[in-house]
Amino acid sequence: MTTLHKFLVAFISATVMLLTSCSKGDNKNPTINYTTTENLLNEINFQGYAIVTKNGNDLVRQGFGLANETTTLSQDYEMAYRIGSVSKTLTAASIIQLKRDGFISNFNQTLDEFDSEFPNGNQITIAHLLSHQSGIPDYQFIVEDAFEQGEILDEEDIYDVINYLISENGLNFAPGASKQYSNSNYLIAALLVQELTQMSYHEYIQQNIFNPLEMNNTFKGTEAINPNTHAEGYKNGNANSTYPMAIAFGAGDFSSTPKDMETWTNAVKTNWFSATEKDEIFAQNVPSGYVDFGLGWFTTQEGNTKLYWHGGDINGYWSMIGFIPEYDATIVLLSNKQDDTGTQRNTIIEQLLTNEFNQ
Repeated sequence: MTTLHKFLVAFISATVMLLTSCSKGDNKNPTINYTTTENLLNEINFQGYAIVTKNGNDLVRQGFGLANETTTLSQDYEMAYRIGSVSKTLTAASIIQLKRDGFISNFNQTLDEFDSEFPNGNQITIAHLLSHQSGIPDYQFIVEDAFEQGEILDEEDIYDVINYLISENGLNFAPGASKQYSNSNYLIAALLVQELTQMSYHEYIQQNIFNPLEMNNTFKGTEAINPNTHAEGYKNGNANSTYPMAIAFGAGDFSSTPKDMETWTNAVKTNWFSATEKDEIFAQNVPSGYVDFGLGWFTTQEGNTKLYWHGGDINGYWSMIGFIPEYDATIVLLSNKQDDTGTQRNTIIEQLLTNEFNQ
């Protein structure tokens, strides 16, 4: 671990403050004139597969561009795509399942109950992890650097990195005092699943989510994709699909299809969570024009319309799933064209909430 130790000593936190208690996007995207959701997606050059429904009807359900520009493979409802941080909705749901199964009693249990040596563990709750209120620094950039230098780390090694960062530099803020998006929260949550169930994180999700919902094509991502069944990812016109998936453990390591993501979104929209669970999971009383984070899901409020959603970004891909109860609406966007700034996702959300779902 000598090389890794050098990386740890040199580490400078590069996480970005995405939201405090509540945040408001002040930089509005320019208005786009369009007549249909298909027109909107064409206008912004969306590449991937899109599903948007409203009151039981499809506004769009089709592919845009190619899944593989070399083989001319078409985008498809049953094509696999990396979903990145949309995986966090599954990790959060697995923690809900832990409570159902009696492995935890409530979301206010602190980490020291499960690891007495975790730094500041007596201050950090499970809810703090799932809502990004823990103050734990993000491991992503330092671990990516380590992999580039030839270090091979698994989730337990990354957990050690997180411990080291806190021990050396402390938390980024007192738990519960602010919100800062950090992949570390979800890697720890996934390890908690394994520790308590004595089952792999992926198998626990398979048994409790994928099998009951017949989500047959959602799976732990591999470093290299299968080009016959999985969309090739692109960045700046070049294939960009490889990624050391161990880095994304619990935080973004699933691949899935539009079909399965529609199934999952509709399950969350309806009855996969009980009414009591939904009250705990989704951020409440979000002012119009603001976004806040609950337990695994963002809430965006625009006028009287609530959008519950999560996005994801990983080499060559971006994604988003969400639903709008007021319109019985489902949104699934799986793109195989990397968008580093999130402009496409933000534009689509803004335009749909302003023009299509505006009470």
